[in-house]
Amino acid sequence: MTYKEALEYIHSVEWKGSRPGLSRITELLEKLGNPQKKLRFIHVAGTNGKGSFCAMTESILRSAGYKTGLFVSPYIKNFNERICVFGVPIDDEALAAATAVVRPVAETMEDAPTEFELITAIGLVHFVREQCDVVVLETGMGGRLDSTNVIDPPLLTVITGIAMDHTAFLGDTVEQIAAEKAGIIKAGTPVLWGGSDIAARRVIESRAKKLGVLISSTQDTPLTVQEMTLLGTTIDYGEWKEVRIPLLGTYQPRNLANVLAAVPLLRKAGLTIPDKAVYDGLAVVRWRGRFEKLCEKPLILSDGAHNPEGVDAAVDSIKTYFGTQKVLLLCGVMADKDYNGMVKTLAPIAKEVFTLTPNNPRALEAADFAEAFKEAGIPATGFADVPSAVAAAFDRALQTSTPLISLGSLYMYCEVTDALDALKESLASTVV
Repeated sequence: MTYKEALEYIHSVEWKGSRPGLSRITELLEKLGNPQKKLRFIHVAGTNGKGSFCAMTESILRSAGYKTGLFVSPYIKNFNERICVFGVPIDDEALAAATAVVRPVAETMEDAPTEFELITAIGLVHFVREQCDVVVLETGMGGRLDSTNVIDPPLLTVITGIAMDHTAFLGDTVEQIAAEKAGIIKAGTPVLWGGSDIAARRVIESRAKKLGVLISSTQDTPLTVQEMTLLGTTIDYGEWKEVRIPLLGTYQPRNLANVLAAVPLLRKAGLTIPDKAVYDGLAVVRWRGRFEKLCEKPLILSDGAHNPEGVDAAVDSIKTYFGTQKVLLLCGVMADKDYNGMVKTLAPIAKEVFTLTPNNPRALEAADFAEAFKEAGIPATGFADVPSAVAAAFDRALQTSTPLISLGSLYMYCEVTDALDALKESLASTVV
């Protein structure tokens, strides 16, 4: 099987959509010899922040000398990023080989696996082949019925926070969503709660108490932000002093605190993590698409805010870094999101908006998004294609020396950065 054939096969079942349940993944993994039982995991759920948590934790463990696996979703630029070993995305040949193992087994199943279930199985097969010491495993959506929840009790269960998202599948109250996320809690494994919602915390604590497991909360330890600039973030958290990460965004101090709160719990679970590995691993961590600096001149940042809480956090970051200065926005969003609510939140910091249509069947049309901003009194233009939107926004940012923030679904990140790279290359050749 070639890499192209592997991706075509994986994506061929995408039409099945999301069908929550563990029966298919359980059957598939049993027929594959239960690879998940040969691995140790850190299992991470949450509405926002889980990707950053996973990236930071994996970097620390790698710095501590462990052969790490990292399973995340969605990918940012390349599908292979979903499955990493020792910080490196699975290569094309290895992905094809793992898929070749999974496919014939999956095709014997009467109730065929979904796309995410296939990817989960492929990742687990690869992690076993690579003999990973520990895998940082991010849930796809929810928790209780997420295909990653097929694992035995992990070293640590982490729930980074709860907010309203995926309500069609997870419920329309914070308590319902929290109950779904809490479904990954297992007897015998401590739980770290990293959120701030009181109602959600009660649900998490109730589930932990019912299973008789220890629950820790990041909020119970003092956090002090020492520095937050466009060069990075530095915090004190409990006994941890002057801990620095190159990641930006006002939400990163809390994400970092969650990671630091997890370290002693992982040590108690048997992992050897020297303090130096914590500082060294965090100093070099990378996580794209979260208030990431894409360009210096003009200044362009990208943030994958895709739900109300994410947009609130992005606006808070914009205000922190730029004060009262209004910014240019390059935006795309899914039609099933509360985009009118997002517009209301973004309007106070927006000078002008350039909208685009992300390459996804669920995407909101650029013209409709632009119209919503116009109704809020913000100058906005919808563009027929991404390169045109990027070129117009880039030109305005350059002419006016105004920061440009690319904001919205992570599905648009690849298109925007590709268009930006092509534009910069074209401008460079013109200058030459």
